[in-house]
Amino acid sequence: MFDRGGAIPPFYLIYMPITEFSAALKQVATERGISEDSVLESIKAALVSAYRKDFDGAPEDIVVDLDPSTGEAKILREGKDVTPSGFGRIAAQTAKQVILQKIRETEKNVILNEFRNKVGTIVNGHVFRIENGVVILDLGKAHGVLPQSEQVQSETYRLNQRLKVLVKDIRETTRGTEIIVSRADPEFVKKLFEQEVPEIASGTVVIKAIAREAGSRTKMAVYSNDEKIDPVGSCVGQKGVRVQSIISEIFGEKIDIVPFSTSTEKFVAASLSPAKVTEVELDNENKKATVSVPEDQQSLAIGKEGQNARLANKLTKWKIDIKGASNIFYSNEKPEKADKNIVRGIWDEDIKEKSAEAEAKKAEAKTEEAMQGNQEEKKNGADEQVSGSDAGQSSGQDQEPNQ
Repeated sequence: MFDRGGAIPPFYLIYMPITEFSAALKQVATERGISEDSVLESIKAALVSAYRKDFDGAPEDIVVDLDPSTGEAKILREGKDVTPSGFGRIAAQTAKQVILQKIRETEKNVILNEFRNKVGTIVNGHVFRIENGVVILDLGKAHGVLPQSEQVQSETYRLNQRLKVLVKDIRETTRGTEIIVSRADPEFVKKLFEQEVPEIASGTVVIKAIAREAGSRTKMAVYSNDEKIDPVGSCVGQKGVRVQSIISEIFGEKIDIVPFSTSTEKFVAASLSPAKVTEVELDNENKKATVSVPEDQQSLAIGKEGQNARLANKLTKWKIDIKGASNIFYSNEKPEKADKNIVRGIWDEDIKEKSAEAEAKKAEAKTEEAMQGNQEEKKNGADEQVSGSDAGQSSGQDQEPNQ
């Protein structure tokens, strides 16, 4: 027999004494989180199905009358009882799987509706299995699907690993309805801050914009509705404890937090942090900003492989061109698509790509300078040969062949 203190299988309702049916119905409904009416409708549908299967020629207009207090079932046609002898046990055996199936479907719908209300929020889970690169997570009542497109490529997932994920979508697929979760979406980092920073949760500090290259770096612009509260400091926390907690959750991904400003010039300048910007020129018609930085800040402003500039571009929604003393970096254009008459460069710690045309112009300028120096030295009776040699060295060192 079944343990009356535990869960009662739905099909047992058919077998149990009528005095216990109502209590059992309530228990099944409560334990499975579905309504009593839903359970009753599933049983009725199963009994109709069983009757039509076991009694050939059964009319289409039959209905099942199921008393929820006693569990007594009758087959009715035009209001008359046409229940055949022995139908109860036959019906129970035939209907068992149908009842289970319908209740499973009802439970699934209840769970899916619950997760539909959680879209855009963070839930906890653990890795249940990995299939062809797709990670399936146990979210408690349901399984979540972490497709490769929503994974952080630098992260490695293992069985039973505990993870926080963003519920991104409830999607219909060929395999049925799936709960799609993400760790790569920028919204994931935003929600982590909402959980970690009380000022954001209360609405005092607002995340105005966020841009992310998952696994590498995130940029976030924040604003305070209370001038007494520093929005950046609130997110960082005392001794960095708040932001470090989030960095730990995303496995060391770097996070830049900058102040949002309604002044486009200030916002664009702040977006290139940690670089110091000296000037911002706006082209409002084309929504383009040309930013001037000192020579020693070019690498910081552009970032490794242009990442800092790209993220600033995404954060501000402005095209940002970074101008040094003699070079311009275009954050939104590929070099081969840019105007060949414009000098540009990409700087990094160990990457320095320079335009051959720019080098030619620099060499030409140095040659002219050297020639002017020669003329002055001639007037003063200086050695021409030394001066000419210096000019040749200057030109030869700085001019590189076209590649």
